[in-house]
Amino acid sequence: MEKRTGKKKAAGKETAGAAEKKSPWLSYTAKEKKELEALSADYLEFLSDCKTERESVAESIRRAEAAGYVELSRLAGKRRLRPGDKVYVAGMKKTVVLYQIGKGPLTEGLVILGAHIDSCRLDLKQKPLYEDGGLALLDTHYYGGIKKYQWVALPLALHGVVAKKDGRVLDITIGEEPGDPVFCVTDLLIHLAQEQMEKKANKVVEGEKLDVLAGSLPLGGEEKEAVRSGVLMILEKEYGIGEDDFLSAELTLVPAGRAREMGFDRSLLLGYGQDDRICAYASLAAMLEAKPTAKTLCCLLVDKEEIGSVGATGMQSRFFENSLAELMEAAGSYSDLAMRRCLAASKMLSSDVSAAFDPLYASAFDKKNAAFLGGGLVFNKFTGARGKSGSNDANAEYLAELRAMMDKHKVRFQTAELGRVDQGGGGTIAYIMSLFGMQVIDCGVAVASMHAPWEVTSKLDLYEAVKGYRAFLHET
Repeated sequence: MEKRTGKKKAAGKETAGAAEKKSPWLSYTAKEKKELEALSADYLEFLSDCKTERESVAESIRRAEAAGYVELSRLAGKRRLRPGDKVYVAGMKKTVVLYQIGKGPLTEGLVILGAHIDSCRLDLKQKPLYEDGGLALLDTHYYGGIKKYQWVALPLALHGVVAKKDGRVLDITIGEEPGDPVFCVTDLLIHLAQEQMEKKANKVVEGEKLDVLAGSLPLGGEEKEAVRSGVLMILEKEYGIGEDDFLSAELTLVPAGRAREMGFDRSLLLGYGQDDRICAYASLAAMLEAKPTAKTLCCLLVDKEEIGSVGATGMQSRFFENSLAELMEAAGSYSDLAMRRCLAASKMLSSDVSAAFDPLYASAFDKKNAAFLGGGLVFNKFTGARGKSGSNDANAEYLAELRAMMDKHKVRFQTAELGRVDQGGGGTIAYIMSLFGMQVIDCGVAVASMHAPWEVTSKLDLYEAVKGYRAFLHET
């Protein structure tokens, strides 16, 4: 290790990264601006069409197959995988991993982009439908860390699946087309809200009050719960759903409507679920256009991060390890030791969002160490809470390697922490992947109003994220 002594500060050339003060907007060429706008338009379509993890996986597979990817099980047993092969493995339709086989042995490690595709929402309970006060309502259980008061009095759409006992699975989307009905959680009028307004923010709207208004028209001939009966009749007639089918359904309420450009200058993007689908999209976009390299490339899109990465489709499951074992077996190189060596030699960008500095809430941030909208790709050396609890703290040498890589490819980047030290905190899938001994760092896009029904990002940051992920896949 080089030892440095003395008091003089070394002179250095200003890089294209964090030290650059001039806004990248002012230095883009006409070609770059055109690429940025095309990328943003495609992302808005992806974001609008992929509001659940199932929808995200289905669209990712569709795009992957169009780019030449094949399901691994279709090749396994027929021939050995060879350099340049592109394969994917899906898990329970909620998580997916893409591999592009490199020229070198798998024991040299993977180059991994990993993001999560679940977002905060309102899930229907297994017995959701009831009537009260002449109204039909749907009982919900919120998913992820939300400010509950943000989810009232706005149009919601119903997305998900209903699994029938005969084996059929019905895809449900209600509230996204112009002629569709929408739903909402009602709120107490200000005229009667004196007691409510005195409550703390986490009690203004409580979890059991996040029930969704679903109808008010009574069914003729019914003496009791006629409105509820009317809703059940519509569900059966128009969607083929019986009341018992809710027991085997995954139905969720999300903000209705498509993602949009934001601001007079159209430089920002407003949409639901940008945490973390903006990084998932950027990772996928970079992966699908990647050329064969020495190392095997990997794009991993997982579920359940917002609730601790648990369950069979979360990062704490064995899905990723199992898919890698199958990959190595298909390549003729599997053994437990070989897989351990592969994982330990891998390098990863945990592609997750960072909190964007908000001048309206400046006191929550350390401005010197905050991410800014329009500041470029964000590196978070660590996340966690307070004393870095629950964090992956990336090695300095790895960050230096990435800095050099970003500068070489003229990627604008910034570094950040998640707010003031004792203000709160959060985590990603990075610490889970670091358990394999690989180099991991959080690297993504700044988001304002994170975990709100509608979140804000910058077109510039999306563009720089894709550039950065391309560089990582190409150079690592």
